[in-house]
Amino acid sequence: MAATRILVIEDDDAIRRGIADALKFEGYTALEADNGKDGLEMAIGADCDLILLDLVLPGRGGLDILEEVRTVRQTLPVIILTARGEENDRVRGLQLGADDYVVKPFSVKELLARIDAVLRRSPERPSDVTRIRFAGGTADLARREVRLDDGERHDLSEREVELLRYLARHAGRAISREEILSRVWRIDARGMRTRTIDMHVARLREKLQDNPSDPAIIRTVRGKGYMLSIGEQT
Repeated sequence: MAATRILVIEDDDAIRRGIADALKFEGYTALEADNGKDGLEMAIGADCDLILLDLVLPGRGGLDILEEVRTVRQTLPVIILTARGEENDRVRGLQLGADDYVVKPFSVKELLARIDAVLRRSPERPSDVTRIRFAGGTADLARREVRLDDGERHDLSEREVELLRYLARHAGRAISREEILSRVWRIDARGMRTRTIDMHVARLREKLQDNPSDPAIIRTVRGKGYMLSIGEQT
């Protein structure tokens, strides 16, 4: 399984680099941003599993970043980093949806413990979905195939497996094309116009026998993206 990716948005170079080094030592992948503008772009567009967010940043404040992140990725874990005198901002951050906070100065041991606790209870924490049961058949991601109840079988490409697994991990939530490009294709989707997501979804619907004119498995959410509606996954 790929290493958990943590985005550190902190303008103090010494603190940011110290956190990044500690994360890498523990086996995480650390992404870094030293200002609010870049931090917001990476929080929305980059492939990350948790954000460590300083509240006082140049360019864009941490609370503004948190508020925008929550409109795009409601379940992405965020731990805010605050100074001792920022109690009001800390409370505001929790009200906006932060998962936890750490008060500066903090120990590396405390920070890592908070990260582990938040990741363990986070709905965005990656899980291994190997089999998806849908009306009419089963998608076996380990075997990379769809088995229909009537005996028909269809092979799945590696990209189709990755896309189906990501949709299953977030079943019931509309996933934008930009998020899919970033989190599954792992490319920067900003300003990109492409039909590749729609083409892959169309092929998956065909293999799942999901009526393209009225899909019940991979639904199109107008103005948002795609959402997987399934009854069971393991």
